[in-house]
Amino acid sequence: MTEFGNRSGKGESVGKGVRELAGKRALVTGGTRGIGAAVVRQLLDAGADVLTTARSATSAAPEGADFVAADVRTRAGAEAVAAAVRERFGGVDILVHNAGGAAPHAGTSAISDEEWQDALDLNFLASVRLDSLLVPGMRERRSGAIVHVSTAAVLTPVAPFLHYVAAKAALESYSKGLALEQAPFGIRVNTVSPGKVATPGGEATREQWARLAPAAVGDDAPTAPLGRDGRPDDIANAVLFLVSDRAGWLTESNLVVDGGEFPRR
Repeated sequence: MTEFGNRSGKGESVGKGVRELAGKRALVTGGTRGIGAAVVRQLLDAGADVLTTARSATSAAPEGADFVAADVRTRAGAEAVAAAVRERFGGVDILVHNAGGAAPHAGTSAISDEEWQDALDLNFLASVRLDSLLVPGMRERRSGAIVHVSTAAVLTPVAPFLHYVAAKAALESYSKGLALEQAPFGIRVNTVSPGKVATPGGEATREQWARLAPAAVGDDAPTAPLGRDGRPDDIANAVLFLVSDRAGWLTESNLVVDGGEFPRR
């Protein structure tokens, strides 16, 4: 089931930011809260027309964005989103894969086969499926910018989230290969890897983890050298840069935005 409608009127956008993306058409998955909503707002402020997604038809997209309810974990959901994109825009210039997440467990052996598959479907295969449906249009136009949102936790995987982190590691490898494949067609593919960001979903996940292993989580004090947790706009700033012409010679990169928390390879 999909719900598709224009929240503000065709071609309108909100905000008073620099409108460097005027005339661009963007899709953001998982864009109704947290990091995704911040990305949607910044794209709108920069002048882009934006369609976003969530599983529930009751989810509230940022004002000015179009919305389609679809489960991107499935092929049918990806096809519904692609159909909505074509109906609304004809195609996209910017594609931001933000939908993701997984529940923590006491250890790797506690993660069921079904949860492994769900983590792969949401955090990896959803991007692969949507890319396969929308990249051909970018190739025809010989331009496009794709950002896959991963996680800085790939740098130091921990057992309670191994299904999530492994799926994101696959996403990062796939992103590099896709970037090389599509570069001759003017399509840039990059990854953003957030650290600890203060969002409702992130806080709920950390609360679950704290109940499983209080000592592993510790107190709520920021662990990043820059002295604070991230904010959704910190990640959205990175995404906006990567999809803009300012990053026109940047592809196959992974921009880690974590306040310096995670060790680099």
